[in-house]
Amino acid sequence: MTLPHILPLLAFLLHLAGILAAMHAVMNTRTAQGAFAWALGLSLLPYVTLVPYLYLGRSHFHGYVTLHRAHHRRLSQTTRRGERVGVPESCVRYSEMAQMVRGTFHPGQQLKLLVGGEAAFEAMFQAIARAEQCILMQFFIFHDDMLGQRMQHALLERASAGVRVFVLFDGIGSHALPGHYVETLRKGGVVIYPFATRRRPNRFQLNFRNHRKIVVVDGSLGFLGGLNVGDEYLGLKPPLAPWRDTHLQLAGPAVVELQRSFAVDWHWVTGELPPMLPSSPAQGSAHTLIAATGPADPQETCSLFFTAAINAAHKRLWLTTPYFVPDQAVMSALRLAVMRGVDVRVLLPSRPDHFTVFLASTLHARDAIAAGIRIYRYQPGFMHQKVILIDDDTACVSSMNLDNRSFRLNFEIGALNVDRAFAADVERMLTEDFGKAVEITREEYRRSPYVRRLAMHVARLFDPIL
Repeated sequence: MTLPHILPLLAFLLHLAGILAAMHAVMNTRTAQGAFAWALGLSLLPYVTLVPYLYLGRSHFHGYVTLHRAHHRRLSQTTRRGERVGVPESCVRYSEMAQMVRGTFHPGQQLKLLVGGEAAFEAMFQAIARAEQCILMQFFIFHDDMLGQRMQHALLERASAGVRVFVLFDGIGSHALPGHYVETLRKGGVVIYPFATRRRPNRFQLNFRNHRKIVVVDGSLGFLGGLNVGDEYLGLKPPLAPWRDTHLQLAGPAVVELQRSFAVDWHWVTGELPPMLPSSPAQGSAHTLIAATGPADPQETCSLFFTAAINAAHKRLWLTTPYFVPDQAVMSALRLAVMRGVDVRVLLPSRPDHFTVFLASTLHARDAIAAGIRIYRYQPGFMHQKVILIDDDTACVSSMNLDNRSFRLNFEIGALNVDRAFAADVERMLTEDFGKAVEITREEYRRSPYVRRLAMHVARLFDPIL
């Protein structure tokens, strides 16, 4: 068969594949907007959209969902016996959050705000060095660089001392991690695996990433937040340096929830359970709710978490996020907060690490400003922290970004803390951050060249996968 005969056949087969993929998109994409966008593109332009759909279009998975929910129920039944039931009076306005994530506001938490990569990793390394029984560790990204090698050595040292060490990393987030890094850890006694929602590798699946960052030492001390294991998180990689991020250290009964979250993911990957050690006694003043969210949840838990947090604000709502791509529910909640007189401020980066997301964020920022939301851009370097301050008594530190990927496609985790002393610490931190930021107006959009404004609107078309 000659080339002139082959090309029409290939074009026909490609369009047929596009139509079949469009039917799959209509049946499986979570939102109507996303289904319409994929179906239109796949039907009319399969040459452009078919390959991206193979990587980004899948929005459902089954084996992990079934096991995740069953295992979560089993863990809850076996480890929550005897725990206090109900919501403390100071936390009543967040009761729907606790019900949604099937969690508990644990009293007596001791909290420490870790501002910046150096402070956060020093605290983690000190805790790891003191480990006597078990270390649970989960990060989205591991790099084989200076920080990654220091972490490798710290884990190997504890494993050689007889401490049981369990590590999860995301297979896509850590795609650049060389095999010898993992093998060195395994040979040294560290049990380490990549996370994926399918046990059999699927190179056509980039969704459903495990974006959680968890460290638990001896069941008593926990860490979570926005940092990953890489030199850029210490601000050592221009042009994004200095890197602004925040982590949380917590001790008390809520640490058991971090163990549960890790255990569910670990059991999916390995078929086994890691040790579940008792947490330290309640000696602090904070009530803490651990919210582990993800696409295996019956509802879109992360988006609802943000919506509920915004709706709970009476006087103040300060948000920091590297990516500002809110869905309709979150944007409506922000608008309503402004209408009821809440001081709503959002701190964004002034430098992009993902250009398409940055363009979409800029357009959403314009719409937010028009609604009365105050938008700031952090000037010294890249701003990656995920922090919420509500009124004078509540603060959340998490791995959750304000975008569709966190809302619906990634596994995330956060700690909502009700405590005036901790909220005051967060207020001081954010006041300093806002002092290093510039408030922007709608002029940022108006002054942009036409081509850049057009690029913003095109980038927003990709909101469902950003």
